[in-house]
Amino acid sequence: MDSDPHTINHWADSIFTCTYHLTEGALVISVQEATDQASARKYFDAMQALAKDAKPINGLANLGFPAYETAEGSAVFQKDAFVLKVDASHLTSPLGPEKITRNALAYQLSTTILACWIEHP
Repeated sequence: MDSDPHTINHWADSIFTCTYHLTEGALVISVQEATDQASARKYFDAMQALAKDAKPINGLANLGFPAYETAEGSAVFQKDAFVLKVDASHLTSPLGPEKITRNALAYQLSTTILACWIEHP
């Protein structure tokens, strides 16, 4: 791709959403901001209960945070008072020259975002 993808950012109801319109489809990254960690966990649990075919991400793969993935290609993590969702379900699969799955992309992007996630005063 010779230029940056068309991107739409949106803030509503304490959710920041960024949609990247890629050649392969739409990639949506969102962060729900809760009032505290307990509220974020409640929101996370509700999202997981409503998600189709959600399965927990366990062990070292969850980086010590509550996390799940869906069969369609989403990864969701709860950290502090926030819930991060990377939704690659609208992308074609497999992706790129390495032929990765939507789930692998969602997980890789989530862990990259979490690795540089810092708390602001």
